Amino acid sequence: MIQRFWTKFGPAEVPAVAERVAFCITELDPGGAERALFEIVTRLDPQLWTAKVFCLGPETELAQLLREQGIETVCFGARHVYQFGVVWYLARQLKAFRPAVLQTFLFHANIMGRLAGWWAGVPVILSGLRVAERAKRWHLWCDRWTSRMVQYHVCVSEGVRTFAIEQGRLRPETLRVIPNGVDAERFANATPMELSQFGIPANTWTLVTVGRLTPQKGHEDLIRAVVPLLKEERRMHLLIVGEGPERNSLEGLADSCGVREQIHFPGFQANIPGILRSCQAFVLASRWEGMPNALLEAQAAGLPCIATDVEGVREVLEDESGKLVTPGDQIALREAVQEARHQMLGPASPETQSAVLKRHTWNNVAEKYSDLFTECLPTGAELQS
Repeated sequence: MIQRFWTKFGPAEVPAVAERVAFCITELDPGGAERALFEIVTRLDPQLWTAKVFCLGPETELAQLLREQGIETVCFGARHVYQFGVVWYLARQLKAFRPAVLQTFLFHANIMGRLAGWWAGVPVILSGLRVAERAKRWHLWCDRWTSRMVQYHVCVSEGVRTFAIEQGRLRPETLRVIPNGVDAERFANATPMELSQFGIPANTWTLVTVGRLTPQKGHEDLIRAVVPLLKEERRMHLLIVGEGPERNSLEGLADSCGVREQIHFPGFQANIPGILRSCQAFVLASRWEGMPNALLEAQAAGLPCIATDVEGVREVLEDESGKLVTPGDQIALREAVQEARHQMLGPASPETQSAVLKRHTWNNVAEKYSDLFTECLPTGAELQS
């Protein structure tokens, strides 16, 4: 046992030496939660925190990027989300690392991390709630069943917090809100890229959406909504950036509607800032969300934005640069796109871009996590060397 020279009511409420904090995530593929973890971990003050990342899934490029930033990262290589044996390996690693705090991200890491953290005797376990899960209700049951192992659930938006109380039946006092961040200057100052590589001719009006191709993101609603507009205006195009299990069915839908040449599926793309700066409007047709990173990025890029009124969206769209529609309402979605097409919906103002920069910087997000970790630190007598 070692004594920590840290007092809760001192002038600077921080630990005197760097404490160990572990992060656990389901996988490190390029996605919103994975990028958030990277930004948070790499921005924590190393004088306060020694961070280590545990990934349940296989090795990825993002894992290597974390190591290049000096963050020790362990990937367990689980190929299936139901390989529960990984809990034992994670518990062993946690016992060896002995973190003061364990922060988990995404559903499977939340559940397995809680079990492994409890088994390993981690003093503080924090869980990340990054989406209002409306498709898999058993996720809510598992969250509720294991919630007693968690000091706080970190919600990515007020919308997710409300959902967790009303649908997840989690205790309000255990819920904290820390929103997503965005590198606003990177998107505002990006160089537009040439869209002809995706088959989009020059001098066209291009509507763009960015997100994983899953039912949650509502791409089918979006395609059906814009088909009449595409048929009326052949110099209008839809760019759907992302990869996922629905790609074949969405491409088939575009074919069957007779607008395949105007709907483009480039798959995963690294240069999202350049793509956004090359398009004329952004659309998010999600059926449920947490706080969509893509919407924050489009706002930072200065695009007029159309979005369904789902969790986290109202916390981002606040002025005339945005248009809210009801999830699944294809007619309202079509009308909003038409407004943007005829320039009745203006681009994000410099004030909006500045507000995004101030409220949603990754440095602010990392600082909020650091403050929460500090608040949750147990007393020195409870920490083990």
